This record gives sequence, structure tokens and C-alpha cells, in this order.
Amino acid sequence: MNDHYPALLIISPLLLAFIVSAMAWIRKGLCYPLAVVGSGLSAWFSVQLFATVLQKGTVDYRLGGWEAPWGIGYHVDTLNGMVLMVVSVLAFINLVATRKTVAAEFPEKEGAFYTLYLLFIVGLVGMTVTGDLFNLYVLLEVASLTSYSLIALGGGRAPLASLNYLYMGTIGGCFYLLGVGYLYIMTGSLNMADVASLLPAIYSSSAVWVAFTFCLVGVGVKMAFFPLHVWLPNAYSFAPSAVGSLIAPLMTKVMVYVMIRLMISVFSIDFTFSILKIGDPMVWLSTLAIVMGATLALAQKNLKRMFCYIIVSEIGYMVGGAWLGNASGMTGAMLHILNDALMTISLFLAAGNIYYRINGLEIAQLQGLFHRMPVTMACFVATGLSIIGVPPTCGFFSKWYLITGALEAGQYGFVGALLFSSLVNVILFFRVIEVSYYGDMQHAHGHGSPSEARAEAPAIMLVPLLILSAGLVVIGIYTGTIVNTVIDPVIPAALAR
Repeated sequence: MNDHYPALLIISPLLLAFIVSAMAWIRKGLCYPLAVVGSGLSAWFSVQLFATVLQKGTVDYRLGGWEAPWGIGYHVDTLNGMVLMVVSVLAFINLVATRKTVAAEFPEKEGAFYTLYLLFIVGLVGMTVTGDLFNLYVLLEVASLTSYSLIALGGGRAPLASLNYLYMGTIGGCFYLLGVGYLYIMTGSLNMADVASLLPAIYSSSAVWVAFTFCLVGVGVKMAFFPLHVWLPNAYSFAPSAVGSLIAPLMTKVMVYVMIRLMISVFSIDFTFSILKIGDPMVWLSTLAIVMGATLALAQKNLKRMFCYIIVSEIGYMVGGAWLGNASGMTGAMLHILNDALMTISLFLAAGNIYYRINGLEIAQLQGLFHRMPVTMACFVATGLSIIGVPPTCGFFSKWYLITGALEAGQYGFVGALLFSSLVNVILFFRVIEVSYYGDMQHAHGHGSPSEARAEAPAIMLVPLLILSAGLVVIGIYTGTIVNTVIDPVIPAALAR
């Protein structure tokens, strides 16, 4: 069975999604346990596959036995093996942690929610594992369509925010598909490795340049890279708690991975940096993304909306690091995919716990929260310190690599943006901490009796958050091992020069 891990980690949630959908009409009580089984199997297979890659090297899997480039192939190295594990494990943890909020927010729609949840996992892990450019587009649309639907399940302005996301997402998907179309016209192939072997002979073709540009713009829209980010703040802030803590940490990180995969495995580092020569403009755009994301976060009065603009800034970190054109920058970008996914889900789960208890996320409503929810707020502080970049949390180490890469490349503006973002994050998080710690509990806006107002979140919501918060320190301590065993093997030799 271990030879089929790449297929099983997609098939498991896909089959369980259909079963959950049927059970929604027959026996609703089984929807959640079946969703846990589907998500848990995907997480288990991804962990086993990652362990196999670490022990035996890159895994190539041919669906149906069809050899490349005619068949669809799955290609797993240490980089996407890590991303696979991050996506599936965090999705599983979020599924468990949000059980009570789902029951409260979607009492009549649990079957639909868990079906869409599993299909979203299928889309993300499929995008990560595939070695086929068109297959990536199909799975991108699976993830996108399910994310639109999940957000639209919410009340208030969520459906309208989802519609805006749908419009922007469709535009992004079309740009990517047009780029793939140009590549197919020029090479006659859709297999990533095959396309990479055919492109060097036609690098001078304007069609190849256009293909890269279209793919990059399409991925940029999907990852919400500034100024293509306009859909993200509303989509993620108005999304239901269980949806925001799923999509916000994972969707944008997988799209950053896709961008890096296109750069190093399809078009090659030589084409990306030596022929196109757009590294400097991309770094400056990333610098602008970091500064604007941080500045806009300062203006927010709602906790989730503040988090959304922090995400916009963090995307600038990863994109800028990838485009610095050296090993340190690319290492920082790859490492930050892991770190930022962990930090973001911790933030959104903490916000979910707070909302579950006080029914609001306006910063003014958080008065006295340290007294009512000390464990949740301790986890929030730990996550905030990691986003600021305080050692030994993981956020410090990826930021260190990014700053090192920027100094090596002479990109001092990017260094300044990283430092500016860190200082703004200090203000953002300590503003929340001040209100939560020193605010008067009697004047906070909540609901229920005073004894209920002082209660922590339920254990099923609290334990996953504690595990993730501890993980911020554990990942930081083992950063050296992660870089040496996972990231260094996939850094192109051309960047090390």
C-alpha cells in the first residue's frame, strides 16, 4: 500500500466526501465522524509519504500506470512532501478544533459543510502533489469552488464577499489556464518535467514569456499578492470561524508553493532570473505588499480583519524571498510557507475561541479577556511573538533567512520593509494585549452570565490551539534540521552560486 500513498491521500477524502454527502440525507450524525476519517486518512498518508521521501528520495507516481508525458504523474520531493503534510495535518486539526462552532453556526448544513471541507482538502493536496500543469488547474478550481461555497455558508456579508472572491478567483484561474495553453501550444506537453526539458530551446520565444506572465498573474490573484489582494480581507473576515481557520492558513500558502514550483521546476531559475530579469521589480512589489499590508492592519478595529491584512503582508515576505535570486532568500520563502501556515491557523483558532465565548471580535470587545480566557490569550500571545519574530519561535528564523537573502542581494528596501512590518506587528499585538489584559471586564461586550463570561473555550477547541502554539517553538528549535533535510535538497544549484 505504501507505493500508492500519493493516490490514497487524494482518494480518501474524495470518496468520503461523496459518502458524507449521502449521509447528510440519511443519518446526519455520521457526517462529522466520516469527515474525521477522510481528513485523518489523508493526513496519515501524507505523513507516511513524507517519511518515505526523507528515507528514499523523490517519489514519482504514475496514475493508471501511464508513463510520462502521456499520463498524469505525481511528483513528490521534500518540498511538496512538507507542504502536503502541513496542508493535510492542519486541516485535520482544524476539523477537530471547530466541531462545536460548526454545530452552532451550521445546524442544518453540517452535511454540506463537511462535504465541501473534504473536497477542499482534495483540491489543495492535489495541487501540491501533481506533476501536470493542466491537472493543477483542475484541482485549483476544485479548491477554489469549494472555498467560495464554504465562505458563502456564513451569514451577513459572507455571501457577497464570496461572490467578489469568485469573480477575482475566476479571473486568476483564467490567467493561469491561458498561460498553460501557451505552453501546450509551444511544447505539445503538459507534464511539468517534460515541459521543463523542452523549454530551453525556445526561451527566446515571446509566447514563452507571455505564458510565464499569465501563469504568474493568475497565481498572484489566487495568493492575494498586493495589489491583487482586494478579495481577501472581506472573504476571510466575513467567513464563518471554522472556514476562516481552514482557508486562511492553507490556500495562500499552497499558491506560494505553486509559484515557487513554476519558477524552479517548469521555467527554471536561469529563465526566471537571467532571461526575464524581473527579480528586482518583483522584490519591490513584495516590499510594497509588506508595507501596505502592515499599514492597513494598523487601521483595523476587528481582530479577524487585522489578521487578514497581516496575511497580505506575510505573502509579501514569501514572494519577495523567492524572487531575491539567492539560496538564503528562497530558503526563507520555503520555510515561511510552513511557519506562516502554523502561525495563521493559530491566530484564527484563537479568534474562533474568543468569538465562541463573547460573540464578537471587535478589539474594544476584548476587555478583560486575559481574566476570562487565560489559556486562549496565552496562545494568542505566543503566536503574536512568532509573527513579530521573537526567538526561539519559528517566525524569527524564516525572517532571519529572508533578511540575510535581502542583504546578499543588496535589496535594502526589502530589509527595511521586513523590519517595518515587525515593528508594526509589535504595535498591533500589544494593542490587543493591552486591551485584553487591562480592560475592565464589567464593560466588555459579551453574552451570558458573569460565570459564563469567565469560562475558557471547551477543551476540544483549546487542546488543538495549545498543540499548535507549542509547535511554534518546536518548529523554531528544529529549524536547522528542517532546512538541512527538507529545504536544502530542493534549492536549485543556480541559486547557490
